[in-house]
Amino acid sequence: MFDRFSAYQPQLLSVLRIMSGALFLQHGTAKVLGFPVVEGVPPPGLSLPGLSGPLELIFGVLLVLGLFTRPVAFLAAGFCAVAYWAVHAGGGFFPILNGGELAALYCFVFLYLCAAGPGSWSVDAAMRKRT
Repeated sequence: MFDRFSAYQPQLLSVLRIMSGALFLQHGTAKVLGFPVVEGVPPPGLSLPGLSGPLELIFGVLLVLGLFTRPVAFLAAGFCAVAYWAVHAGGGFFPILNGGELAALYCFVFLYLCAAGPGSWSVDAAMRKRT
């Protein structure tokens, strides 16, 4: 039964990229644009959230579009790894206790996208077809 899903692997890879990019984008829009309103998010500025917001916004948009997917995913994975170790790891060993689950999960999803590519529904794939 599950062998049938293999035929949809390129499309599902695109869905993973689009959804993880859109979810990551929300972090950037909350920090930079104030939407959606999230309690406890400081205003943009020279704070860690203030500096991370623009990166989350830019990386999120590029990932949703599937533009420069591999290098953006690589940078986003590194960004999330730094976020985990700088912000969350000091709060204890277990990510569920230190609040670092999302940073860790995003890190490995983006690392996978760096290796696997954008999938079939992406600007990268469309540009590859043209050449």
